[in-house]
Amino acid sequence: MTAVFPTVREVIALDPVRVGAPRLVAGEAGLDRPVRWVHSAEVPDIATLLRGGELVLTTGIGLPADDAGVRAFVNDLAEVGVSGLVVELGRRYTASVPRVMAAAAQKAGLPLIELRRPTPFVRITEAVHALIVDAQLAELRATEEIHQRFTELSVEGAEPAEVVHQAAQLAGCPVVLENLARQVLAYDAAGDRAELLLESWEQHSRRVRPQQAGAGRTGYDPDTGWLVTTVGARGQDWGRLMLRWPASGSEGDRAVDDAGVRDDAGAPDAIPGEAPTAALQPPTRLVILLERAASTLALGRLIRRDAEGLERQLHATLLSALLDHSLPVSEVALRAGALGVTLERRRLVGVVVRQRGEQFPAGTEAAQTQLRDLADAVSQAVRDAKLTALTSTIDDRAVGALLAIRGEEQQALETFATALHRGRPEVLVAAGTGVDSPRDARRSLVEARQVAEAARHDLGGALVHRLPNLGLAGLLHLLRDEPRLQTFVERQLGALLAHDDAHPKDVLLPTLRVFLECGRNKSIAASAAHLSRPAFYERLARIERILGVDLDSVQSCLSLHVALLARDALRD
Repeated sequence: MTAVFPTVREVIALDPVRVGAPRLVAGEAGLDRPVRWVHSAEVPDIATLLRGGELVLTTGIGLPADDAGVRAFVNDLAEVGVSGLVVELGRRYTASVPRVMAAAAQKAGLPLIELRRPTPFVRITEAVHALIVDAQLAELRATEEIHQRFTELSVEGAEPAEVVHQAAQLAGCPVVLENLARQVLAYDAAGDRAELLLESWEQHSRRVRPQQAGAGRTGYDPDTGWLVTTVGARGQDWGRLMLRWPASGSEGDRAVDDAGVRDDAGAPDAIPGEAPTAALQPPTRLVILLERAASTLALGRLIRRDAEGLERQLHATLLSALLDHSLPVSEVALRAGALGVTLERRRLVGVVVRQRGEQFPAGTEAAQTQLRDLADAVSQAVRDAKLTALTSTIDDRAVGALLAIRGEEQQALETFATALHRGRPEVLVAAGTGVDSPRDARRSLVEARQVAEAARHDLGGALVHRLPNLGLAGLLHLLRDEPRLQTFVERQLGALLAHDDAHPKDVLLPTLRVFLECGRNKSIAASAAHLSRPAFYERLARIERILGVDLDSVQSCLSLHVALLARDALRD
């Protein structure tokens, strides 16, 4: 069954049916079944001639007189999968349909409607069939428009944001494109509030579990109202395209009110029960639209990657040459200029961009996909900021860029970072000190990489991290390979670490840490450590004996605190 067929509920609401003063007798649970065809019958064994999906019309003249025969007639119709049974009163049944018929229909979940006035069946048949044909023609026209629109977008090489916008415009529903890490790459709220659509997106996206038919790539989750299809090509999926079509409050529900039937006095009879919406599925048109949009996105990505592949490789070669001196700097500058990135007479700033959190193990396919997406985002941010740069991945976690700036350095960096954060608020942007010569570019790139490493756990949320604002923890992180720092840590904390190794059930280092982090306030520190003050004081006294220090001395506590921070940097 496809969504172009009218439901039993919609058929009841048609004028040719209303003429017969219809009344739903049983089977309200099946009111949203689609009606594929209308069939008139007066013989009891009609079920053998049906295929399912038919709305059967009868006066009951030829039906069995005994209860068992009537029950078998209804059960046969239900087993073959008809959509409903409509019985005109007056010829065989006068006041109402037999109770046994109503009971059998209710048990089978088969809608049973009685017409209390004479009704030409041909008018019902014509109306329903016209509705089916009109809906199918409308579906075909909509499908043709979808194919035409997305073919044009493919030929034009439209950006993902434009493809998503066109999909939302054609569907009249919000559309979101996300990557495999549940990060939003593009969206169109279709008139809804974007903040409501995207709030806590990752958590919401993980709750969407589409029900897919067979090995299909498209499915619908009726609980969340999202229609979802996978985006990718050549065996490499890289995202999901999602369209919100909530079944609740849709046309099926509104038909409950429209399908109210009237008695002779004109008062509406209540249709029992509420319309079940969980079984409702998005129209076929929306499925085609979403899959066509996903194909356009996948094709566009392949085309862009094929076009950018060689350029990206050249960028990577030149950045690597600057970092490891594999090519003369003059040759790097010459080849960069041929790529449209002028390094001479520019302010050169090394930039490193990485994810704040490591969601996937390094080297896995998911991590590689995330890194490719990040590299694409950095390149796009450079274009959006109207800058030129060499960009490439520099390891399995980070993307590097050498910005060639004409104008004010900090403003250009902030413009670039703002453009990048617009679609990826969770990334960290680190920049080295600007230089005026390609020969010094390596220093800026190396510094940017170090700043990025040091700032990974910085919760300050700076737009661009630079060396002056790293603080003590950042400085110690940069110095973590320095042997003298390692010696300092061992000299300050070695005796306490040895004690903790020998007494794993009575470690004291956490006590020292909480004492120093609480500003040497013993009462607050005891509470933070969930210990009584006498017990906490006793532990501090033992630390003083083991280390041979006075914890009332500011100088001693400062040295110990720096040693703890340095140890954290060494273990990072």
